[in-house]
Amino acid sequence: MGRLDGKVCVITGAASGIGAETARLFKEEGATVVGVDLAENSEGDLALQADVTDEGQVEGMYARAREEYGHIDVLFNNAGISPPDDVSVLDTSFEAWQRVQDVNLKSVFLCCKHGIPHLLDTGGGSVINTASFVAVMGEFARQGVRVNALCPGPVNTPLLQELYAKDQEAAARRLVHLPMGRFAEAREIANGVLFLASDESSYVTAQTFLVDGGLSGAYVTPE
Repeated sequence: MGRLDGKVCVITGAASGIGAETARLFKEEGATVVGVDLAENSEGDLALQADVTDEGQVEGMYARAREEYGHIDVLFNNAGISPPDDVSVLDTSFEAWQRVQDVNLKSVFLCCKHGIPHLLDTGGGSVINTASFVAVMGEFARQGVRVNALCPGPVNTPLLQELYAKDQEAAARRLVHLPMGRFAEAREIANGVLFLASDESSYVTAQTFLVDGGLSGAYVTPE
């Protein structure tokens, strides 16, 4: 039996990177996956194209998943961006800052607001947010809903490759701070999400879950 047999999991940012790899892993573990992304061709049994910064579209994607499968058990609110114009606070435009807030933070709020009621309706479940303030709020624990924050270090995804494609020196400087000497692979992050989504983490809630190769413990190093 798979660790997610019978569970319906909605994953945002499922067209590539951590989201796509997690969708594949969840399917291997028996889950039914609803993959959501602004881009087409998300991984999953049901691929939905939606803008997770738009409240109506977020509400609609959960309604569609519920209509299709009857219940929702896991929310992996993973969609995020790291555009090249999001740099030092001195150099980042307000427009770029707002765009990052909308995709990386507002979307998590909207996904929790409109996704958690479906978990409550069917007896509980697991919410995993890729680093969000919502993650440290344990308000639904007595109703069977666990909420945790996934805090990955740098991951070898198309997004990271694009960021460092023109600046190999920047990549080398980042690797100085990584005790393991390499970036994470998407499957390594997905394994952490699998733990938080499965019943193996049934007593884990309101936690920040670091999967960073030791980066946070060794960040203050030369260069």
